[in-house]
Amino acid sequence: MLGAALLTVALQIPYPLVSDDMQRVLTISSVLSFSLASVLHAFDSRGVRAAAALVVVCVGGGVLAEAVGWRTGVPFGNYRYNDTLGVKVLGVPVVVAMAWAMMGWLALLGGRRVVEQLGLAGSKSMVVVAVMGSLVLVTWDLFLDPQMVDAGHWRWLSTPGPSLHGIPVVNSVGWFIVGIVMVGALQFLVPVERRIGRSDAVAWLLLGWTWFSECFAHIVFFGRPWVGAIGGIAMSAVLLVVVKPTLLRCLVR
Repeated sequence: MLGAALLTVALQIPYPLVSDDMQRVLTISSVLSFSLASVLHAFDSRGVRAAAALVVVCVGGGVLAEAVGWRTGVPFGNYRYNDTLGVKVLGVPVVVAMAWAMMGWLALLGGRRVVEQLGLAGSKSMVVVAVMGSLVLVTWDLFLDPQMVDAGHWRWLSTPGPSLHGIPVVNSVGWFIVGIVMVGALQFLVPVERRIGRSDAVAWLLLGWTWFSECFAHIVFFGRPWVGAIGGIAMSAVLLVVVKPTLLRCLVR
């Protein structure tokens, strides 16, 4: 996983400094390398069942959710993909489905850390993992959607209700719902125990890098300081709970 993680960082660093065509190449390449890092870590730390579950639930589920989403407006709102992200399945760029997997794994680990630190079990642990993992995904999307719309990869059509940075708020609701289903499915299917001698350290570093790089790039390079600030604060709050799960103790006991 370490090699794929380092490649991901190396591909993302020059993104704000290159032309539009090269940004598109780097977007696709970094999602592929990040997804590979997540699948490899799932395999290395929890076994083949974990890696298979990640691919089926997040890549397969991502295609299904997005295919329904852009056709019906449920649950994300009304949007359409442009022809900039490569091969599509059911009208959904494959790279978009792989992005669900790359962050879905980190979301699962974040939710599990909270449960482990609080000593929860049973149905309560399933709920906490699913909700916390989904919040990781939702707060990450506060960066992702404005960036991808600005880059011309998809566009929003008329959608009822309020918006934030030009993105309908209902999109975040949709992410939360789909995230709960995905992370909940992963929690059910992926073995909890790590293989002896395996660590989640690289996964945590990738999650921290994602938070830092998104904040920094939007504030310094993309001319979207409010995206960086609001997304940064929201994701910081979620990651703070992941780092310090006792902040939730009064809510889950």
